[in-house]
Amino acid sequence: MVRQRFQPLFLSLLFLLSTLSACATSTSSTASPTADGIWDFTMSSPFGAVNAVVTLDTSGDALVGTFDLGNGRLWAIEEGVASTNEITFRIDRDGSPMVYDMSGTVNGATIVGIARAMGAEAPWSMTRKD
Repeated sequence: MVRQRFQPLFLSLLFLLSTLSACATSTSSTASPTADGIWDFTMSSPFGAVNAVVTLDTSGDALVGTFDLGNGRLWAIEEGVASTNEITFRIDRDGSPMVYDMSGTVNGATIVGIARAMGAEAPWSMTRKD
């Protein structure tokens, strides 16, 4: 008699535990590649090669960072967004009218993307430095 009363409770508890386990597994397996870190950036543009050391930091879906072009030239990342393995951001080139709209795909230790500015497009890439 006692066994019959606790069997539904036991089955309910077992169902709850298996559901929680499935949720925990699916949450951990959807972790996205991270863009956080220091990167070596290269882009061939109509104006010549652009090389920089890029620092990226994500917090939720926000992306912030800087492009260090050397000789004191530092460009801030603006309007940065990181989602799954995609990143997008803007770079205002030293306050000039030229603004780069950047998008890229994170794949482990590399990011590959396209820069758009003034009606032109140029491919770029980054490799993880740290």
